[in-house]
Amino acid sequence: MIYQRVALIGLGLIASSMAHAMRAHGLAGEIVGHARSAETRAVARDLFCDRVCETAAEAVKGADLVVLAVPVGAMGEIAAEIGPHLKPGAVVTDVGSVKQAVVDAVAPHIPPGVHFIPGHPLAGTEYSGPRSGFATLFQNRWWLLTPLPETDPVEIARLRKLLEAMGANVDEMDVARHDLVLAVVSHTPHLIAYTMVGVADHMRRVSQQEVIKYSASGFRDFTRIAASDPTMWRDVFLTNKDAVLDILGRFAEELFTLQRAIRMGDGEHLHAYFTRTRAIRRGIIEAGQDTAAPDFGRSAPAKEG
Repeated sequence: MIYQRVALIGLGLIASSMAHAMRAHGLAGEIVGHARSAETRAVARDLFCDRVCETAAEAVKGADLVVLAVPVGAMGEIAAEIGPHLKPGAVVTDVGSVKQAVVDAVAPHIPPGVHFIPGHPLAGTEYSGPRSGFATLFQNRWWLLTPLPETDPVEIARLRKLLEAMGANVDEMDVARHDLVLAVVSHTPHLIAYTMVGVADHMRRVSQQEVIKYSASGFRDFTRIAASDPTMWRDVFLTNKDAVLDILGRFAEELFTLQRAIRMGDGEHLHAYFTRTRAIRRGIIEAGQDTAAPDFGRSAPAKEG
């Protein structure tokens, strides 16, 4: 057991998976949850929480670890609500995909004596809600921590121990660096996927039946990504807009270069470009973040860490 009482604020995929993982490995004495929806609270009570509270303030009382698992846009409001009720020595972390906006929204409400350690698990599926969680979601996936300069190293180590016990690979990163890196590896790819699915939706020359029928090609992968939670991704783009716009600008430049090569029939340039990008896929497999199995490893179990 690493934390006696853990409070999960927001009970979707990440929080429910944390609860299942903590329970499977005996990492928490008591798991307390809160969600605004009465239906969600009922499901959480049945599936993975020892106790469920109607308010976030009630849920965090006496908690050793508080996990903010709500959309980034709601972080500040929740932090303001729970701040006066956090016990001295407690650790507050989050699972938001953007870190600077979370720090700006949450840090002012963290009282002295409470440790705020922002975090971000690079794990997920296209499903959301309290029924979507499972204990192995974080197995061999990266969990980035972006502790503030004044954070107690002992508490960082303790949180790291919990995350590693749930199967995650843990690394630390500067807040600004995190937001730039995630704009490259996650945020902009999601925006491109949403855009491509939107293009197909608006093409009058291709019927919906044809899009579905032939989606065994690359379009299927775009639809899987574009099925992610719309509220979460709305908040991601609004709160990490500078980094996303920067990467989108770079993407547009690369796209223009490829467009010109196609128009000019420059096969040599296209082949060289695709050869370089193919190496990225191999690097991801070698890093253990996917497998070389058919179907892009989606039906293969995650590699043990």
